[in-house]
Amino acid sequence: MSNEKPRPETIAAHALRAIEPVTGAVVPPIYLSSTYARDENYEKRVPDDYQRGGNPTLSQAESVLAALEQGTGCLLYPSGVAAIFALVETVPVGGHVIAPINMYYGVRAWMKTLAEKGRISLSLIDMTVPGAIAGAARPGKTDLVWIETPSNPTWDVIDIAAAAAAAHEVGAILGVDATATAAVTTHPLALGADYVFHSVTKYLNGHSDVLAGTLITRDLNERWALLQALRTKTGAPLAPFECWLLMRGLRTLFIRYREASASAKAIARHFSSHAKVERVLYPGLATHPGYEIARRQMTDGFGGMMSLVLRTDFDGAKRFCTLLKVITPATSLGGPESLAEHRKLIEGPDSPVPDNLVRLSIGLENVNDLIADISQALDQL
Repeated sequence: MSNEKPRPETIAAHALRAIEPVTGAVVPPIYLSSTYARDENYEKRVPDDYQRGGNPTLSQAESVLAALEQGTGCLLYPSGVAAIFALVETVPVGGHVIAPINMYYGVRAWMKTLAEKGRISLSLIDMTVPGAIAGAARPGKTDLVWIETPSNPTWDVIDIAAAAAAAHEVGAILGVDATATAAVTTHPLALGADYVFHSVTKYLNGHSDVLAGTLITRDLNERWALLQALRTKTGAPLAPFECWLLMRGLRTLFIRYREASASAKAIARHFSSHAKVERVLYPGLATHPGYEIARRQMTDGFGGMMSLVLRTDFDGAKRFCTLLKVITPATSLGGPESLAEHRKLIEGPDSPVPDNLVRLSIGLENVNDLIADISQALDQL
């Protein structure tokens, strides 16, 4: 028998495979108990004897995610925002944070609020500019560099290794939102990042029925211990049933992601020269500004996320979403169903997103049906 470690596809496919010793069930039970009895010597039977600190189902899900991202520890939270907020909470009062202009708008708005209150100092920069991180960094003061790649909703591709080097040069840590690459095609920790984040709601679960977020660390250090303590003190671990649903979704992660990637690439190519499309934003197109970095960094497909910049205005982009018949006009991404979202409407007037940008999350429908649906909607504009 080979002593090689299982490959990522096998780890994901066996996410629920911890054979239950009594019945032999290949799908383990969900541990819903909030507390656990100690043994006859009043010793713990499990590492966490109260659910606020942990749970066997939670621990199993976290171990799978840590293995997929080549990390040493993982923490699951009830939402993606909760996970990011937890990491920012470890920044010292007044500590300097660098983040991208183009990123998930909820986190950008919250970071700006913290900066206005004096909790942190903040630099929002265009990270597609070479040397931008190094130029914004403050030696001895910058504590956290936060990047998102590919970034939502323009799908800019940031060089993770270069960002890590710039952060570490000034004593900062690098956190990477890798939601769009789903632990399949890019591994930030292997490229030098200190933390990788995922909105688990998206590709990792992949069925549009779980709200969750995760932080995975490269090193088990004091900061990680603080994150563990904060989650326990605030009672913020992901609930057992959601952990179980997550593991169910992980079993098909690689197949789902690769199928969505293939369809997205075909759609991007098809509409890149359409008369009613100004630009197609997709990192798998050779015309994308970050294509060369994407080719180097995204080793197993370019993902299912893309945006169409339409030859219309705010109202036209909004109307386009309502004209779609196969693609659903809804928020979120990474599920089996394709979704369309008018981002400027969602983010509000202060958003840097163009008025005429429509974000598409390509799902698992037949790609020809999706192309036909986008075509008929464009024809009606």
